[in-house]
Amino acid sequence: MKYIFYISLFFILYIYFGYPLLLFIKSVFKKNRSDTSDNYLPLVSIIIAAYNEEKVIEDKIKNTLNLNYPKEKLEIIVFSDSSSDQTDDIVKMYEKDGIKLLRIEGRKGKTFCQNRAVEEVKGEIIVFSDANSMYKRDAVRKLVRNFADERIGCVSGELKYINSANKKDENSEGIYWKYEQIIKKLESKVSSLVGANGAIYAVRKKLYVPLEDFAISDFAEPLMIFEKGYRVIYEAEALAFEINDDTFKDSYSRRVRIVTRTFNNIIRSSEILELFNPIKYGWYSIQLVSHKLLRWFTGLFMFILLLLNIILAKESWVYATILILQLLFYLAALLGFLNQKFFPKKEGRLLNYIFYFCLSNIAMLNGIINAVLKNKIITWDTKR
Repeated sequence: MKYIFYISLFFILYIYFGYPLLLFIKSVFKKNRSDTSDNYLPLVSIIIAAYNEEKVIEDKIKNTLNLNYPKEKLEIIVFSDSSSDQTDDIVKMYEKDGIKLLRIEGRKGKTFCQNRAVEEVKGEIIVFSDANSMYKRDAVRKLVRNFADERIGCVSGELKYINSANKKDENSEGIYWKYEQIIKKLESKVSSLVGANGAIYAVRKKLYVPLEDFAISDFAEPLMIFEKGYRVIYEAEALAFEINDDTFKDSYSRRVRIVTRTFNNIIRSSEILELFNPIKYGWYSIQLVSHKLLRWFTGLFMFILLLLNIILAKESWVYATILILQLLFYLAALLGFLNQKFFPKKEGRLLNYIFYFCLSNIAMLNGIINAVLKNKIITWDTKR
């Protein structure tokens, strides 16, 4: 029992503190440098994912047309996954500006639509974007400059979440993303990313691999490209911004959906499963296990730790102290929940962050259970 207690405690500490520290130490001794060139300007195709995006699609089109990439080398296509609102009509208004609409009937899901859109485009480099992701003017240039290095197969940009009330990236999910960005920067330095950001990432078209419709493309596609022998890197200066006023229920649902689809990818794809073989893929396998697999099981480790701690508390003051700290932590999470429920517009509080941490870990465990039970999530809903 004690062994299981300490193993659970070790994994929790390793996932959130040990792994980042290990990455940092490794980055000091090993840095995979890549060549960049601001003069590298190939034909680029931007694929924008849309489903019932009438409230934001015009802003997104204007934002894309305003990018400082050469117009003659920029192809823009919006795929509409059987939108039932005015999305398609708004896109058609900009056909004269070169915007192409690809409507796909029957609600096929983002990955299916993405596969179809890739068949239509001509660009050497493909940039994938969401309809509500607004790019900084030089974002595409910053992404593309990395492909001057032939070893680079995929580049992920940086997404910043903005709270509409104060226009600052201060919400609880924003803190999570800041932590993720640190991890990605370190992974990019020492090896390759174990996934990209669906709001802003680019791939070489010749390397694109059509995916199963249940796959989450910004996770699976970079892995497939790495498996081909190319690097997947992080470009911190390629910025995208999204308004995020989601409630904790929205955040929970999104996390469940992401992990369900990602874990489905792993257990149903022999190519991805092979990447977990450290004998063949070395450090990259450690990244996959540490950054993805173990983190998704954090909720289980936390439950085991608390349960065993209650049983062991009477044995010594050490166990009793750890139990008190755990109970205080979960009390803080409960207070964070109450704060979010009754004062949802108040952000930046430690209680909210603790609550969001617990909520995320419960959601990730729920996602794993969904995947194991063979529940597939293919389509997505728009909340705007």
